[in-house]
Amino acid sequence: MKVILLSNIDNLGKKGEILNVKRGYARNYLIPRDLALYATPINMKKLGSIQAKAMEEEERLLAELKKLDARLRGTTLSFIRKVDENDHMFGSVSEADIVAALAEQGITLHKSLLLMDKHIKVLGESRVQVRLHRDIVSELRIMVEKEGKPASEDPGLEPEPEVEIAAPEETDTEV
Repeated sequence: MKVILLSNIDNLGKKGEILNVKRGYARNYLIPRDLALYATPINMKKLGSIQAKAMEEEERLLAELKKLDARLRGTTLSFIRKVDENDHMFGSVSEADIVAALAEQGITLHKSLLLMDKHIKVLGESRVQVRLHRDIVSELRIMVEKEGKPASEDPGLEPEPEVEIAAPEETDTEV
């Protein structure tokens, strides 16, 4: 059955394309969710306007995503994690941590856009790719630092000497 897509659908097609799909998929999924129209002669006459509208939306979306790409490339996220004496991290930096840190800076992304094979489990600088669009892949800089040591453990600082404060002596005067 031929349908005209009204929105981009992953692994199927782009908005405005005419596709041949199974009848049940069109009737039970695409049409009820307003993702496609039947490719009838009347709807085929509307195809030009659907495709023109899709091109305008795509250009507007690409312009916004390019601005977001520039903002992401200039962003460095810092995370502080606990480590043991051999500088092995107890936890990791996951997609959820990165998305939460970006949200604090006013950038809203879904964690599925982050291209990470595994969570970050090493100290130092890492780079994470962000797939904003099929044509735009941005890069985000991540810094992972170890949690600060208490002053008593830091070899560069001497502990402060303890100072005892004596209580004032009581006097035997009555008022």
